[in-house]
Amino acid sequence: MKPDWTPLRAELALWRQAGLTLPLWWRDDDAVTVTPQLEQLSELSHTLGLPVYLAVIPQTAQTDLADALTSTPWLIPVVHGWAHTNHAPADEKKAEFRLHRPLETLRTEAEAGLNRLQDLFGQSLAPMFVPPWNRIAGEMIAELPKLGYRFLSTATPRKSAYPADGLAQVNTHLDPIDWRGTRSLKDPDALIEQTVGLLKDRREGRSDNDEPFGVLTHHLVHDPDIWAFTHDLIAQLLEAPCHLWTAHDTSEFQGDPA
Repeated sequence: MKPDWTPLRAELALWRQAGLTLPLWWRDDDAVTVTPQLEQLSELSHTLGLPVYLAVIPQTAQTDLADALTSTPWLIPVVHGWAHTNHAPADEKKAEFRLHRPLETLRTEAEAGLNRLQDLFGQSLAPMFVPPWNRIAGEMIAELPKLGYRFLSTATPRKSAYPADGLAQVNTHLDPIDWRGTRSLKDPDALIEQTVGLLKDRREGRSDNDEPFGVLTHHLVHDPDIWAFTHDLIAQLLEAPCHLWTAHDTSEFQGDPA
């Protein structure tokens, strides 16, 4: 059964009538090396014309990934924690950068992650920190701009555009994977309903439409249904009046208190 895209098309029609523009971006997590799935992600990104911010795990990142990305400028590397290792106790949600360890240890690892990926990718690396499992201590957020980061990305609509001086937050909002169940595609009509709700909140002023709307994927675990839905969702959103956000978009720092 094919998804019913009618509700999303109707919502985007209301955006056109209201003269609104949707800022849009795409983040994909857990890259380490070149794989057939990464090649499929690259092809999809190139076909759609929407760059992917590729969250790379610094500790285990391979040089072949850096070599491959030199010829695929639409795949933009960013820093995905340090080792993607859970340090939370069993009764808490997984996290690498919450205060389960000394703050100085977290700071050292975040700095090491930035340095290693700068060595690998050079100027193509965007100075964005993506904490594994989208969880990070507030105390650690305050340290990120001191280390050279300019963006923080987690999940769900941001509470603040600038959680620290010199640091913009650019989150993801829709993840199509059923992580707690089948680990395949969530019910596609429910995903479409979720997308419509998020866009309606923006259109009616309940959430921040200055924040780029982020699609989150994980190429290494995609099955054909996830690939197909991701393609169709992004294609639908690109039909809207949209602005493709980039980490070089200085408008994100307008009003920055730093």
